[in-house]
Amino acid sequence: MVAAAVFAAAGRVAAQSNDRKIAEQRRVIANLEKKIAEDEKRIKRLKNDKSTTQERVRLLTRQISTRNDLLEANQKQIRLLNGEIARTDSTAQRLSSELVLEKGRYAEMVRESYRNYRHGNYLTYLFSSGDFLDMSRRIVLLREVAAQRGEKIEQIRRLNEEVTQTLDTLTRRRASLDSVKRNLSAQKQRLQRDAQTARNTVRRLSSQEQQTLRNKLAREEQLSVAISELRKMTQGNREGASFSRKTSNLRLPVVGGTVRRYKGNMAEIVGPKDAAIISIYEGKVLEIKRNRITNKYDVYIAHGQYISSYANLSDVDVAKGAKVARNQRIGTIGSSVNLNTMEMEYKMVFGIYAPTPDVKLKASDCFRK
Repeated sequence: MVAAAVFAAAGRVAAQSNDRKIAEQRRVIANLEKKIAEDEKRIKRLKNDKSTTQERVRLLTRQISTRNDLLEANQKQIRLLNGEIARTDSTAQRLSSELVLEKGRYAEMVRESYRNYRHGNYLTYLFSSGDFLDMSRRIVLLREVAAQRGEKIEQIRRLNEEVTQTLDTLTRRRASLDSVKRNLSAQKQRLQRDAQTARNTVRRLSSQEQQTLRNKLAREEQLSVAISELRKMTQGNREGASFSRKTSNLRLPVVGGTVRRYKGNMAEIVGPKDAAIISIYEGKVLEIKRNRITNKYDVYIAHGQYISSYANLSDVDVAKGAKVARNQRIGTIGSSVNLNTMEMEYKMVFGIYAPTPDVKLKASDCFRK
């Protein structure tokens, strides 16, 4: 009984924790849906002419990215619900088995009591007492046996209520899972529609207008903190102080990633979904910022007085001021819209900066053999 109580208490704690996670994920989904609805209103207000075409593409691009975030949020909600359904189902089966067992024990207690009654065993038990004190003791024992039967009935009642409640919870979870799956399917269709609309809109732009749009979107994805301000924060930092402009042969910061293009001190690296982002060198986390346009994270790490930046992370595993080791995971790659295809991809923009702005570094030098 003690073990069962401990197991039940642990189950309730796990259920409460999962409920909080599911509720939080539901809020994330609601916020993303609200953001998409607001962008859709803005898109509808724009006229379908050249003067607003670039703005429509920009909003469609942002909407595609947000809708992809919504898909990932729904997929996470599905994983949470599947886990909770499996746990609840296991609990329901355990409780149902326990209920059957307790009912069997109670039935045996009733049968034994009836046999004793039919054969007059109770009278024999009492009249065989050695003295009045012994008889009193035996009466107390008989009452305790009767009380145990009452306790067993109460235990069965509570178990029956718990089984009913658990099965009701299981039914609600399954209904919620079905709802999320339907929403996920609908959002996938809308994502394909948005991508097609964006492609059709881009085709109406001239080459010059398309390049202007690319430059504008690229500026929106730029790092949100001025490196000149971060340089002030590296003064006196000894973590990763062995890093220099000659440091090379480092691992790419995207596990399983490939460099799509180098541009001076920057490198655009694409990789698989959920790829880990790692620090290229030991150091200290200077700053973590959330990009107000893309809603993704930018992380800045000081290696001595050098700075490396990691932009477009979907989540972050380190905290500001934390020490990081070489190749330590700092976050997860984020999604982005490929302007050529209007399809989602996963990329991270890496940057490397010297202690003074007059010293220019090349990102490609960090990874050359």
